[in-house]
Amino acid sequence: MGELKSDLARGCELIETHISWVFLHGQTVIKVKKPVSLGFLDFSTLDQRRQACEQEYVLNQRLSRDVYLDVVPITLDADGTHRVDGSGAIVDYAVRMRRLDDAHRADVLLRKGQLRRDHMHRLATRLASFHAGAERSAAIDSFGSLACIRQNVLENFAQAQGLNACCISQQQEREIENRQLGFLEQHRDLFEQRIRAGRICDGHGDLRLEHIYLAANSLDIIDCIEFNERFRYADVCADLTFLVMDLAHQGRADLAEDLLADYAQCSGDYDLYALADFYTGYRAYVRAKVASFLASDEQAGADARAAAEHNARGYYLHALSAQREPLTAPMLIAVGGLIASGKSHTSRQLSHLLHCPAVDTDRTRKHLLGVGFETRIDAAAFSEAYGQEFTARVYAEVLRRAEVVLNSRRSVIIDATFRSAAERGAARQLATRLGLPFCFIECQAPRGIALQRLQERARAPSVSDARADIYDEFARTWEPVTELDPAQWLTLDTSLGESGIEAILRERFAPDGPQLHPGAGA
Repeated sequence: MGELKSDLARGCELIETHISWVFLHGQTVIKVKKPVSLGFLDFSTLDQRRQACEQEYVLNQRLSRDVYLDVVPITLDADGTHRVDGSGAIVDYAVRMRRLDDAHRADVLLRKGQLRRDHMHRLATRLASFHAGAERSAAIDSFGSLACIRQNVLENFAQAQGLNACCISQQQEREIENRQLGFLEQHRDLFEQRIRAGRICDGHGDLRLEHIYLAANSLDIIDCIEFNERFRYADVCADLTFLVMDLAHQGRADLAEDLLADYAQCSGDYDLYALADFYTGYRAYVRAKVASFLASDEQAGADARAAAEHNARGYYLHALSAQREPLTAPMLIAVGGLIASGKSHTSRQLSHLLHCPAVDTDRTRKHLLGVGFETRIDAAAFSEAYGQEFTARVYAEVLRRAEVVLNSRRSVIIDATFRSAAERGAARQLATRLGLPFCFIECQAPRGIALQRLQERARAPSVSDARADIYDEFARTWEPVTELDPAQWLTLDTSLGESGIEAILRERFAPDGPQLHPGAGA
């Protein structure tokens, strides 16, 4: 009688992980669970493997389009051969999938130098939408508690014990443990705040580059965690930073920061920056531990074990460096000006240049009102939305969000009109209080160009509610900049066009090339 692995591998390509055999047959993939028990998962019985296959099929429908086809039995036929959905007795189960084109896989695109910032925006938008609609409950919230996270962290250390001696020293291991456990102790309140904010959900649990396929007209994310709810029920930040860590680990801290910045803007969740570095280190240790399992698996091939040991060493070192000081000092950049003066476009360009987030009043206002970002709020139902009292609340929230980002040792851009000296002064005071550099960019454009922009904007959905009929009144109430030192003030003519604006911004803020802020795992 043949072995399942060797029988199913005939005539196809086999990919082996610490928990699965994946058989690639032309345009079809057959994925079989290994009969293993590793503490955090148990596939040791036939029924457990069947249930895991069924869970995998159901859960992965959420982020992939017609990729997971069905669950099929593995049979042992009369001639002693294992087959997929044969006529013999059922001895195992497998998930059958449609094979996706590896040329579109994110790790392949990365190796070819084809993974771009626009891919990060697509990913951030998709993941923010997925997390917003993911299941939530009091039971799921409990997995975001300090006690549960501490259990996960301690379990990592216990399960890796004895497997990592060839990868890092005892001193390095102790430093990782002290950093992660120390963060939990020093920031206990953060985890309760995340629960109250509704940021714990039924997520993906294993957001890695090799699980993401970015075709021109589709985006599929596969292979979520199905075997342990404790790893899938988590803070959205924990879910996202698995991918952030993976990007930074592959030498693309710029894309990692771009993903964080775009996700924060798409979701309105800038508070994730308070936890991003902790979860990045945690996720790196998870990857190191898993690689250590395969490296020590005597049943795996020699090449697979050697590659796993190399990967484990890299991930352990990544976990060690995740919460260390960044290479560049953060700063606060406020971008303001009259309506349609090019503030938001300039903020986006600067965000791309510096790989840091932009916090804007338009989205913040709508987030506080509980409406979609493109919902117009200039109607009577929202008559107070632009009143003095609510506007003050919006600016206070924008500054609070900016401070969270700055405290994570990253630069931040604030996109607002800043029409008064008091509003500009509040931003400068935040930077001064934190001992950080500050600059106010005053965007300017000729009246005719601004009115043309407003007319074009009115024809399509927009996060801005500004209209042409209020332009002159807004300009009348603008308070000229007289309170800032020239070194903290830059006037920018946005009629220069994108390349002209970029040249000015690059010369002022990144004269030696784009600044990379490696706080999220670089």
